[in-house]
Amino acid sequence: MNDFAVQELTLGQLLENTAARFPDNDAVIHADRDLRQTWSEFSACVDEMAKGLMAIGVQKGEKVAVWATNVPHWLTLMFATARIGAVLVTVNTNYRDTELRYLLQQSECENLFIIEGVRDHDFVASTYEVLPELRRQKRGMLQIEELPHLRRVFFLGTEKHRGMYSLPEIFSLALEVPEDAYQLRKESVSPYDVVNMQYTSGTTGFPKGVMLTHVNIVNNGYWIGYHQKFSSRDRVCLPVPLFHCFGCVLGVMACVNHGAAMIMLDAFSPVQVMSAVDQERCTALYGVPTMFQAILDHRVFSRFDFSSLRTGIMAGSVCPEPLMRRVMEQMGMHEITICYGLTEASPVMTQTRTDDSVERRVKTVGRHMPGIEVAIRDPDTNEEVPRGVVGEVCCRGYNVMQGYYNMPEETAEAIDAEGWLHSGDLGVMDEEGYVSISGRIKDMIIRGGENVYPREVEEYLLKMEGVADVQVVAVPSRRYGEEVGAFLIPKEGADIAPEDVRDYCRGKIAWYKIPRYVAVVEGFPLTASGKIQKYKLREMAAKYFPEAMRERHERTFRP
Repeated sequence: MNDFAVQELTLGQLLENTAARFPDNDAVIHADRDLRQTWSEFSACVDEMAKGLMAIGVQKGEKVAVWATNVPHWLTLMFATARIGAVLVTVNTNYRDTELRYLLQQSECENLFIIEGVRDHDFVASTYEVLPELRRQKRGMLQIEELPHLRRVFFLGTEKHRGMYSLPEIFSLALEVPEDAYQLRKESVSPYDVVNMQYTSGTTGFPKGVMLTHVNIVNNGYWIGYHQKFSSRDRVCLPVPLFHCFGCVLGVMACVNHGAAMIMLDAFSPVQVMSAVDQERCTALYGVPTMFQAILDHRVFSRFDFSSLRTGIMAGSVCPEPLMRRVMEQMGMHEITICYGLTEASPVMTQTRTDDSVERRVKTVGRHMPGIEVAIRDPDTNEEVPRGVVGEVCCRGYNVMQGYYNMPEETAEAIDAEGWLHSGDLGVMDEEGYVSISGRIKDMIIRGGENVYPREVEEYLLKMEGVADVQVVAVPSRRYGEEVGAFLIPKEGADIAPEDVRDYCRGKIAWYKIPRYVAVVEGFPLTASGKIQKYKLREMAAKYFPEAMRERHERTFRP
């Protein structure tokens, strides 16, 4: 690693460099809308939005939350906020009112961008529910007791909504900002400033705002693309969400570093993905295993041409070997790679290479990234363990987050005094440096790439009438890797059915956090000191709900 050098660039500088190198090449293509921008057009659009935000009053260091699918101008906003020194806060599109309110409060967010909604969830209605003051207070000057920092709400589209700025207004106001003022703002931004905050459950407790700098994600993106052999000739299909690191770092930052075209889709749809790959002659495709499975198993799969594909990334959960072989053989993705990491690591700490064997790509998560040390350490002593011995996967390097926003104690728990970031995952490293993940120290549930922390769901369910106690654990799932399971003790005389639990959650918390499997029990397995043995509950879940490993439809268990 002695020859490794950190790129000290801001996102704005990186984009300017790429636009200068490949001005007329395709940059952003919304395949489902036939919207196209070259690198020079995209960079110019970013400048206009950045100036518009300045004109409205967005200051350096302010947080700008975006609650949206991969719609046009999501990427514009990502780079516009970066150019003026603001911090983009990504909001999971599955969040509901409770989670949105928590994020806005905890992040001390000053600005919020929303879209109309997704599926059956009306974001506009939710925003007015969380922010009723929006209908009656002066636009851009909100004063809300519960959210004292919030000042402005924007609509990421052309439609007008009471109390919100629309996109046309933002772009038109750009004319009010002198070029010299804009240049001064850009020059004030440091590569080591926080540019992105992503909320993750981390290793304990409620979601935390992971603070990532320009250096964090610029450099991680470069090496992610490098290991896929990206160049300006590549065209990368990105149906993965931009509010995740999977989309905005593994996808966007890898592409911008190497000048590869980004083929965007609002959301995942097997037919739209196949059509985009075929029509745009994509060379790379990103997705979690279930996405690739859905494509391969689709009845119209054979009608599309995948001959342009060569690489991509499969991440989010373990890839079964048969699936990997099908992706390589039937989709032509012989150079597909596997990535491992966590948001706190910007996010990738290990990646397989394009020439690694299939066995390496399904049984390991690859080797350390350049500039990043990866070590397996004893969870009790924090000493590095010998090769072949199980311990906690840790990393150290340019990629480690700045910390959790306003959570110094939790930050100190995640990053030790020597700078090692503790993943909470158990793994083993072989003699060649390949890492295999074997389990989890933390209780996190990973459902199809979505992180669910049990405590958050438990505390919500404890508010349900008739619930005395509840424990939430992972249920091994054939389709999603893990599903959410709940063991529930009812109060005396209460009659609670599994369906009641799901009805209580529906529409109130993100759908992927709702327990799919529910067991009503008389008690939990305890240690001699009375501590709940979660690992035994996880074992029980595998036995109680075996259908999760063999069936696709929903089942429940009630002893």
